[in-house]
Amino acid sequence: MEGDLVKNLQAFYRAYLQISNFISNALSVLKLSQVERFIDTLVKAYYNSKKVLVMGAGRSGLVGRAFALRLKHLGYDVYVLGDTIVSPVREGDVVVAISGSGRTALIVTAAEAAKRTGAIVVAITSYIDSPLAKIADIVVEVPGRTKISEIEDYFARQVLGIHEPLAPLGTLFEDCSMVFLDSVIVELMVRLGKDEEELRSRHANIEV
Repeated sequence: MEGDLVKNLQAFYRAYLQISNFISNALSVLKLSQVERFIDTLVKAYYNSKKVLVMGAGRSGLVGRAFALRLKHLGYDVYVLGDTIVSPVREGDVVVAISGSGRTALIVTAAEAAKRTGAIVVAITSYIDSPLAKIADIVVEVPGRTKISEIEDYFARQVLGIHEPLAPLGTLFEDCSMVFLDSVIVELMVRLGKDEEELRSRHANIEV
């Protein structure tokens, strides 16, 4: 029975394996110096009572919201661009901008505005030469196929081994970013001396 189901779910099965393998392989190409700078910046923001603003468009924005929620659980003063309640960004605050291509106009424009206030801009992107990366104070290169040209997708497709139909559009970057940022949260828990009980104490207690 299970064997028949595997035959019927070939696309699902292959996509699941390739996406999970891609995420595992991505760890070997992450630049740990970039990761360290990002985490160190967030640790300093916590102890200096600085705000964190997270932003991203589309599915990258959903990944950003998940990251912001965990930062909230850690005790950060954190906001998401586009929400009704967003405090002003000031000098020394941290802005985390998520864009696989690094070209999303809304995110690049917002990052430029944040930079003018003196905020520390962190770019989570696949392209070090992108407009967003050039604006940022800190760049973390997260590999993943994005929606831009095939030539620029060469790294993700050839080095990490993925076939385009199995992960359409920005799927790889978004999935990779989600796992990367969840891992950052765990490192922050360790460095800030937080445990799961403390995170749970800040979880929403009025839910339907």
